[in-house]
Amino acid sequence: IVVIYLILGLAVTKLFGASALNAWSTKPFFNVFFFLMLVVFALSFFGWFEIKLPEKWGNAVDSKASSTTGLLSIFLMAFTLTLVSFSCTGPIIGFLLVASTTSGSILGPAFGMFGFAVALALPFTLFAMFPSWLKSAPKSGSWMNTIKIVLGFIELAFSLKFLSVADMASHWHLLSREAFLAIWIVLFAALGLYLIGKLKFQSDAIGGDIQKPMPVPCIMLGLCSLAFSVYLVPGLWGAPVKAASAFAPPMETQDFNLNTKVVKAQYTDYEAGMAAAKAMHKPVLIDFTGYGCTNCRKMESAVWTDPRVMELLEKDYVLISLYVDDHTKLPEEMSVKENGETRILRTIADKWSYLQRSKFGANTQPFYVPVDNEGNPLVGSYSYNEDIPAYIKFLQKGLDAYKKEQKNN
Repeated sequence: IVVIYLILGLAVTKLFGASALNAWSTKPFFNVFFFLMLVVFALSFFGWFEIKLPEKWGNAVDSKASSTTGLLSIFLMAFTLTLVSFSCTGPIIGFLLVASTTSGSILGPAFGMFGFAVALALPFTLFAMFPSWLKSAPKSGSWMNTIKIVLGFIELAFSLKFLSVADMASHWHLLSREAFLAIWIVLFAALGLYLIGKLKFQSDAIGGDIQKPMPVPCIMLGLCSLAFSVYLVPGLWGAPVKAASAFAPPMETQDFNLNTKVVKAQYTDYEAGMAAAKAMHKPVLIDFTGYGCTNCRKMESAVWTDPRVMELLEKDYVLISLYVDDHTKLPEEMSVKENGETRILRTIADKWSYLQRSKFGANTQPFYVPVDNEGNPLVGSYSYNEDIPAYIKFLQKGLDAYKKEQKNN
């Protein structure tokens, strides 16, 4: 089982390439595809339809396993299990591949499949070692359908993240922050109602008593989901709701915002920001970020909102945020040299990604670097780390270096 799923993960990376997968993860069409795929998986878990592979595939492999011996027979039996359980595991595998593909890790899909396979294979291994445990194993029943429904809600909630990335990268303005939070509020409230037994699906009537009370663990989880839904409500008026900030669109997409404690970059263009900083005699903090960057949103909500950090960013620095996944076309294409080859920059994303690679030797987000008025780094860079004192020390160090440079000039 582990080998089969590990091969699947490695095949995804081999076929498309890690760099291609990472690049595609910022493309609008790729994120829309992921969004639609997760919605389909969620609807399948809800019982609207069932995703199944052709039965003849499983029968063919099963008959082959019966006619062979040794390790090959064991492998074919595992392959049969993989095929016949696809209706349950398919949506989970799809969600896992989506998450690992967009992580930017070279072997992300392989590691994801390895973890899933170990979890799936472990019960078979333990029951083979301790057959008596089979007597106490839970029987199939309504609890399996409950798990599927819960997973459906989770996949539906996370699908919005991908739609949000496509929306912001393409500037469609379809999914503002409060619209995103409103949908999450409804989804987690519905999940809570389901877990406490107040909401039922048609699939709940199959193989069980639909009027049967929910078990205590489900009710407790349902109350947690309802509490999380209530927690999100103030976000509709601009509250940080840090537990969801990594997934929700950034604060600047909020149409109605009562929160004044928000740090927003003065400039999103490198040349314009540098010219303004030079005129104001201030250092620049370049923020290489992305619309789909989860860790960027975490830094903005957990670190930038600190009063000491906010004061440094707003009063002592000129903040320039450069989005490396903004696929707006440039007014004119740019031709640059990179690694001895000519490269054409067609979008804003191409331009800022090239700037980060060529000038600072990095290709990760978030990536913060203080520079002087000539664009020269004042100190080292800073990546994702929610340690507020460390971030303040980093900003203060850059500010001190700028003042020293100005004094020497």
